[in-house]
Amino acid sequence: MPEIALQLDIAAPRAVVLAALTTHDGLAAWWTTGVDRDGDVLLFDFPDVPEPFRLRVEQADRDRVVWTNAGSFPPHWAGTWISWELADQPGAPDQPATADRPGVSDQPERTRLLFRHGGWQPGSEEGVPAVAGTWAELLVRLKDYAQSGKVQPYFVTAHRHDAP
Repeated sequence: MPEIALQLDIAAPRAVVLAALTTHDGLAAWWTTGVDRDGDVLLFDFPDVPEPFRLRVEQADRDRVVWTNAGSFPPHWAGTWISWELADQPGAPDQPATADRPGVSDQPERTRLLFRHGGWQPGSEEGVPAVAGTWAELLVRLKDYAQSGKVQPYFVTAHRHDAP
């Protein structure tokens, strides 16, 4: 079964990256402005899409965020899961302490993010390369947002779906 896996090093503290993955404002800042929630299910709306993607939050803590597909749309996402593993970036260069700030580094906190999207069902494999390309573009926006705070969602929609 295919799996999409992408890794980034982000010059931002883990808490900032986690907020970008777990809060309405964070998700709307880099992914889509059409973000809603129905209990533990996130609803993601996109332009020209008939219904929202429904992703159930299975885990959301300091080290890992996991979503499972909870809807019938899009059909090729049936049975898939998405995970975001967060860790302090190993080997980040340390700046020497200064006389006025002993033991304090000027280097910002850094986070290593491992993204995975797996669980693709037989027959859906042909769509994986296109999905991987979109995720790569989205992760660049996530990184930019976490590092700069600049809001630039990949998808902008005025459409919001009400939870049933």
